[in-house]
Amino acid sequence: MSDWLTPILWIGGIGTACGAALALAARYLSVEEDPRIERIANELPGANCGGCGFAGCADYAKAMVTADTAATLCPVCNSESSAKIAALLGRSVEVSERKVAVIRCGGNDSEALRRFAYNGIADCAAAAATGGGDKTCTYGCLGYGSCVRVCPFHAIAVADGLATVDPRVCIGCGKCIPACPRGIITLAPAAASLHVLCSSKDKGPVVKKACGVGCIGCTLCVKLSDGAISMEGFLARVDYSKPLTQDVLVEKCPGHCIQKIG
Repeated sequence: MSDWLTPILWIGGIGTACGAALALAARYLSVEEDPRIERIANELPGANCGGCGFAGCADYAKAMVTADTAATLCPVCNSESSAKIAALLGRSVEVSERKVAVIRCGGNDSEALRRFAYNGIADCAAAAATGGGDKTCTYGCLGYGSCVRVCPFHAIAVADGLATVDPRVCIGCGKCIPACPRGIITLAPAAASLHVLCSSKDKGPVVKKACGVGCIGCTLCVKLSDGAISMEGFLARVDYSKPLTQDVLVEKCPGHCIQKIG
């Protein structure tokens, strides 16, 4: 046998043996996947945004089938898809309220003072680490777009030094919440239109020196909101579990921090 033919036969024989071994392993060692997993994954939006708490839609679908995970964790699913998923799982349809992100600050560069000119990395965490941030208000939006960069649906934009959310586009995945070093982003029901766009815990005189649209702790909104707004120290907070429809609050708020969105 020639010198060049022997190694070819050896390599071919090894390849054939390995192929046969893999074929046998695939047949006898493979674990059959519940067909519902693929069907449920096809009903999910495929956004892989992580809003459900899983790495992606496929992982969430598997968890629903194998671990009895709730079928209402996807913030993007419409009612039709939710009904199909519930049917595949043999569960009743659970209706969840759609939520959107709200940035609790209205202090753009026209209203909120900055203490110095920040020339570092365009990142809110980096800006916050530089002398506590360049804004005079230590609770306000820094406006360097950390939340913008993590939003999978481009629902957030920065204009005039302030991040704002488009509720028509936001899916409520919540990825922007941990991205904000000031912790001023929250999820609120999409049906809610009135919000307190301030996060300052300072007293009124301090707030007024730093921003023209901050909560001064006057408590007027508490009296006019029928229990939907309460005070946390010097800061008004909306209880979204209660109806808040008094549009007059926007006009009456002396701090101009109650705004209507949507």
